[in-house]
Amino acid sequence: MERPLSPFMFPIWYRFQITSALSILHRLTGIALALGSMLLVWWLITVAAGGEMFAATHAFLASPIGIVLLFGWSIAFFYHLCNGVRHLAWDAGYGFEIRSASRSGYAVLAATVLLTVMTWLYVFLV
Repeated sequence: MERPLSPFMFPIWYRFQITSALSILHRLTGIALALGSMLLVWWLITVAAGGEMFAATHAFLASPIGIVLLFGWSIAFFYHLCNGVRHLAWDAGYGFEIRSASRSGYAVLAATVLLTVMTWLYVFLV
């Protein structure tokens, strides 16, 4: 048999497509948001509990590891948000042409970077 058996032979048989990469990334960011939401719930519980529990959680979130986790969660949030808006446009019947789908994919990536940078500039400057 000379033809590929599976689309998972991506680098060998198939040309890179931004739309398929963004689809996979959308699923991964959904998982990251679910895991990050558990950290958010934990933080809310410690806010309610107060005292040492909150101090320990705050110290963790203010540590370099906590900042990296929050930064990654914010990237996942903004990407998932922007790509969700893109999917809403598709649900309305817009943007199915290959060129349009590719352009909207790059627009999602640009918006993700812009929103993330603006948010973290606000966090550090205010």
